Amino acid sequence: MHPSRRTLVAGAGLLPLSAVLLKNRAMAGTERSSKLLHRAIPSSGESLPVIGIGTSRRYEVEPTPEKIAPLREAVQRFVSLGGTVIDTAPSYGTAEDVLGLILSQDGLREKVFLCSKVGTQGREAAVAEIARSFQRLKTSVIDLVAVHNIIDPDTNLATLRDLKTQGKIRYLGATVWRDSQLADLEALMTRETLDFIQVNYALDDRGAAERILPLAKERGVAVMVNVPFGRDRLFKAVQGRALPPWAAEFDCASWPQFFLKYVLAHEAVTCPIPGMAKATYVEDNLGAAQGRLPDAAQRTRMEALVDAL
Repeated sequence: MHPSRRTLVAGAGLLPLSAVLLKNRAMAGTERSSKLLHRAIPSSGESLPVIGIGTSRRYEVEPTPEKIAPLREAVQRFVSLGGTVIDTAPSYGTAEDVLGLILSQDGLREKVFLCSKVGTQGREAAVAEIARSFQRLKTSVIDLVAVHNIIDPDTNLATLRDLKTQGKIRYLGATVWRDSQLADLEALMTRETLDFIQVNYALDDRGAAERILPLAKERGVAVMVNVPFGRDRLFKAVQGRALPPWAAEFDCASWPQFFLKYVLAHEAVTCPIPGMAKATYVEDNLGAAQGRLPDAAQRTRMEALVDAL
């Protein structure tokens, strides 16, 4: 199914494979993902399950069978429960290599919506970095490649548009991860046509809701949310505290689900991507993609609870 590295770089035969990936993913995931909430990518209408996996830090391990085993189990469980979106980047150490090894077995690649990034200056460097991503991920099509931290956006977006035209990538976008970047992201979203953005947004980090999320809805841009747990700040804040009984009103059974359901309740959000390095985390987090989501009054109550900690 996957061409050699030489073929990957050359880009031969990519358009047919792109179609195959879409067809196989749809056929394999329909029954399993029927219980998960889905949202559409505005630029295409393609539907995605609303919880994905982020690979920063947790997948940056030595690519040995022993180190990869629990991560492979997590990805396998994720796919078996209907998850598809997995996000990585060249700057995440060995994460692309590790993910490539995992997805190259058991037909997993065809069942995953695979995302990576480009974060270099200049076209030549960008082309080289993206080529390495194809090699490391052992694939000839990457579903989404985004400009990491809005580095050299004009050059990198031009490169990504060329790759999209060639069928090597299916969507393009831009990412940030801290509030100080939001103004630059807003400016980019205003002047460019993007399929996706990726932004920091969490129950204790709500800045993106002021201008970025409304602008994404207005411009028809899908929104992936990184650090939805506030880089573990939220877990530390509620340590030793019981989940409030009223969380059951929106089918919430754990603190991770509480935090994720808050993010998902914003209508502009397409898919948060928490790090999930264990199958048990996958099972818990995907619970947030089922049942009811908090309404506006419940979200206000959630904010008050966390703000008071």
